[in-house]
Amino acid sequence: MSKITAAITAVGAYVPEDILTNKKLEELVDTSDEWILSRTGIKERRILKDPSLGTSYLAIEAAKDLINKANLDPAEIDLIILGTVSPDMPVAASAVHVASQIGAVNAFGYDLQAACSSFLYGMSTGAAYIESGRYKKVLVIGADKMSSIIDYTDRTTCIIFGDGGGAALLEPNYEGLGLQDELLRCDSIGRNSLKIVAGGSLMPPSEETVAKKLHYVQQDGKTVFKFAVSNMAEVSAQIMERNNLINKDVDWLVAHQANKRIIDATAKRMNLTDEDKVLMNIHRYGNTTSATLPLLLSDYEKQFKKGDNLIFASFGGGFTWGATYLKWAYNS
Repeated sequence: MSKITAAITAVGAYVPEDILTNKKLEELVDTSDEWILSRTGIKERRILKDPSLGTSYLAIEAAKDLINKANLDPAEIDLIILGTVSPDMPVAASAVHVASQIGAVNAFGYDLQAACSSFLYGMSTGAAYIESGRYKKVLVIGADKMSSIIDYTDRTTCIIFGDGGGAALLEPNYEGLGLQDELLRCDSIGRNSLKIVAGGSLMPPSEETVAKKLHYVQQDGKTVFKFAVSNMAEVSAQIMERNNLINKDVDWLVAHQANKRIIDATAKRMNLTDEDKVLMNIHRYGNTTSATLPLLLSDYEKQFKKGDNLIFASFGGGFTWGATYLKWAYNS
């Protein structure tokens, strides 16, 4: 029997209709469209304004988009992995609600939290289930309602993040396509550089934590930028070297959309001189955290060809980071 590899066979996505532009942010904090664009590459981001809807809604809609496009029977899904830093509730897994709402009646599911690397880590986990031979259809979703944990008076964070969801279906492949290799890393040196202070077991919610706005994302931008540039770029170059790939062998760089300068630095370290190979949608959505990678896949799906070499790269709070080498498995 041929070796089983885990291939992406379908993708889906969803972003809310409401758009928060840089111009609108000028009315909220001391910033400007030119400043934001020049330092981040972001022009606008999507916001899920309905207070009755959480991250699960974004995930459900992304999954439905995939199901409709792939003509998939949701009852055939074995597992749902939801990468997110903003679950609907702290204890009840949002992936379980997603499974129920999309009709995945035979699936089990759970949430995975690795900050902005959640989808990449989820791909690794889902691929292992597929490669075991026991599971045939694993749905990996990345979704975050970042607007629910952002302080819109804090210009260090509110200019960066947006809301969105994306999904990818993993299935067995016997042609050598799909996930080829991965390098995933972490280091708690970044534990206090990108965080939400309160709400966990170290600092449970209280009137004081709410009053002090300790339930919002806090970021030491300079430190995060420094580590993201060096680590995301280095691991991407390493996975190329380990698989004997040179720049012309890489068809697409699918990089976490946190900051255009970080993406550019990663592409430069990989010696990708063709800008068209570097996928970018940060200008449209901002940093959607767990959703950036699957949103890229959805936006550019029609350009991918069977056998294309994709390098995924991410960096997130904690710190977490990594790179994955995948061969695309289908023509759209």
